[in-house]
Amino acid sequence: MQGRFIEILVGIFMLLFFVAMGILALRVSNLSSIGGNSGYEITAAFENIGGLKVRSAVSAGGVRVGRVSAIKYSSEDYNAVVTMKIDEEFSSFPIDTTASIYTAGLLGEQYIGLEPGADFEYLEAGHEIELTQSAVVLEKLIGQVVFSRSGEK
Repeated sequence: MQGRFIEILVGIFMLLFFVAMGILALRVSNLSSIGGNSGYEITAAFENIGGLKVRSAVSAGGVRVGRVSAIKYSSEDYNAVVTMKIDEEFSSFPIDTTASIYTAGLLGEQYIGLEPGADFEYLEAGHEIELTQSAVVLEKLIGQVVFSRSGEK
């Protein structure tokens, strides 16, 4: 009887472990936010998006206000066009808002940071953010430092 009780206890522990691992996997991969949250989509063109991915965070003032919903390459102006879905509750970004790509954490996860402007008109669905700042590419910075040092000799 005691052996059966231990088997049931181990089974319950394993079930809780797998549920916890599933929740952790959803959080890490940002799949938990895919549901039908409503909002509006805006776009921004960047020269270089670095390691930005679909489902990366879009934040303003450190608060997540949306997610990247699509990334495409524009062969007309040779830029990456990023589509962002902004949550419905954050519908008051001025039309002169700037978008920059930043790196967060030790793993180098990239996200888009929005900095609101001062205009009285607001961004709406389908609008494009004109003022953007591309991702800082570490390899490019290292190359510039190396070449500037070699020119000093």
